[in-house]
Amino acid sequence: MINKIRLNVILICMLISLVLVSCDGTGYSNIDNGTKPTIQVANTEETAVEDTQPAGDIMEVHFIDVGQADSTLIRIGDHAMLVDCGVDAVGTKIQYYLKKQGVEKLDYLILTHPDSDHIGGADVIITKFDIDKVFMSPFTKDNNWYSDLLNALSYRGYSWSTPEVGSIFKLGDAEFTILGPNRVYEDPNNSSIAFVLQYGETRFLFTGDASEEAESDILANGLDISADVYKLGHHGSSSASTEAFLEKISPAYVVISCASGNDYGHPHVETMDRLKKYSPQIYRTDEQGTIIAYSDGKKITWDRSLSTTWASGTQTKEEIPRIYNDIMSLEATDEAVSEPGDRSGMPSVTYVLNTRSMKFHYPDCKSVNDMKPKNRQDVDWTREECIEAGYKPCGNCKP
Repeated sequence: MINKIRLNVILICMLISLVLVSCDGTGYSNIDNGTKPTIQVANTEETAVEDTQPAGDIMEVHFIDVGQADSTLIRIGDHAMLVDCGVDAVGTKIQYYLKKQGVEKLDYLILTHPDSDHIGGADVIITKFDIDKVFMSPFTKDNNWYSDLLNALSYRGYSWSTPEVGSIFKLGDAEFTILGPNRVYEDPNNSSIAFVLQYGETRFLFTGDASEEAESDILANGLDISADVYKLGHHGSSSASTEAFLEKISPAYVVISCASGNDYGHPHVETMDRLKKYSPQIYRTDEQGTIIAYSDGKKITWDRSLSTTWASGTQTKEEIPRIYNDIMSLEATDEAVSEPGDRSGMPSVTYVLNTRSMKFHYPDCKSVNDMKPKNRQDVDWTREECIEAGYKPCGNCKP
């Protein structure tokens, strides 16, 4: 009898347990009401949010000193991108700089537009580095520099394309959005590829040599161009960086790539005056050489003290639109080669490199006359820079 009572008690307890389980506080319901069960999670101090912060890599932006020209290296983790390649004479110098930074391959090579102070050294970079994507302006030219560029692309089996405005591309944990060119232009400068690079909360704006017309089109497309760092358009020319454009950027930092004492007065006084309204910190390659910015995704630091001069350049000849690039874009005719004309604005020749024999010479060395044009590079390097770049002094002229 007692055992029977115990059995009944156990059965009753089991029934009670089943009822309790069906009504517990998990948020699930065993009632079929035609809806799917949901789970509600209590708030905690570590509420899950969208992760907009980088994973810990430092992004480096190297504004390489290439004189009156442009070249910028962007690195993050194992990823790298090069924007423009300076004039022909600095191609090997840029190659050496990238190697010194540990760059073995490029995710992207962006050639903003086909002026020689932006594509001149590209054939060296294309030949020496593996590159995943090559982006180029749709504007083409018929000269030695552009021909060398296309030949190098063909040699490596690379194709090129012009990215669509609004396209977004990843570079490690960073990304960049294409802002221009927005249409076909008659001018190579306005045909520049423009983009904004974002890493975490920090933004860098690059516009090549885009001038007022292209800037207006960029503003009209409605994309966000605000940036912490603005690489000043067209080396600081007054034809770029309009009031309306600067107002939308509102930069905290401005980097100017130009040569000391350049003939064009870059940066122009009008541009510097417009910048003063925003009180940005100024960095410039003509005063400080190569400049590196570091971003951890929240703040930006620099490897140089900022410029305090706010000095404009001194124009030494009449301003003629695109005069520098017109000089550099002489057709590859025998007459053009034998009569180089006014090449002011180009670096003064200190040594002549033979890129095949990897030797450097004085310009008047007899070996220079026997050098094939494709193997010759005139540079304004120091002797030490030539040696660091892997070149040996000529045994005849003993530079």
